[in-house]
Amino acid sequence: MAFELPPLPYAENALAGAGMCQETLELHHDKHHQAYVTALNGFVESKPELAGKTLEEIIAFSYGKPEIAPVFNNAGQHWNHILFWKNLSPTGGKIPTGLEKKIAEDFGSVEEFKKLFKQAATTQFGSGWAWLVLDKSGKLAVTKTANGSNPLAEGQGKALLGLDVWEHAYYLDFRNRRPDYITNYLDKLANYEFAEAELKSA
Repeated sequence: MAFELPPLPYAENALAGAGMCQETLELHHDKHHQAYVTALNGFVESKPELAGKTLEEIIAFSYGKPEIAPVFNNAGQHWNHILFWKNLSPTGGKIPTGLEKKIAEDFGSVEEFKKLFKQAATTQFGSGWAWLVLDKSGKLAVTKTANGSNPLAEGQGKALLGLDVWEHAYYLDFRNRRPDYITNYLDKLANYEFAEAELKSA
């Protein structure tokens, strides 16, 4: 069965008050994410070795293989964006008690977590992602990946939050001010309730 673009869990204008305008969402979700899905389906149709594989299986199969790098790039970006849309909320920025306690235990404070996350997202050269993950030791950690890669492929742990730092994610709202986009995400857009639910299910 072909992969599909998931619908947004909110209206396309729902995040405008929190710093992400409707045009950004329309272009990012309807155009960029759709392009990854379309390309991935094309690869699945043309490559018998991909038939019947789940998205996660395709990511694992194609990771680290230069000869099928386009397969990995599009599968990775599809997976990343599925998580990204769930990471955003019109009422984001509020950290529930359970997650706040875990953050304080593993980072020292919420402020230190945000500092480390912002540093990772800001210093990711070019396109890529910053992540909050639950690592294999059971501790929260901040990581970053280039281009379409992700913690699933790189064995960094379970992704709880992922921030897209490709320019198309923020240029209409913040122009070239990536640090402002990151701060706005952490304080106003991040769906920490989703992250806590993922933490509890780990």
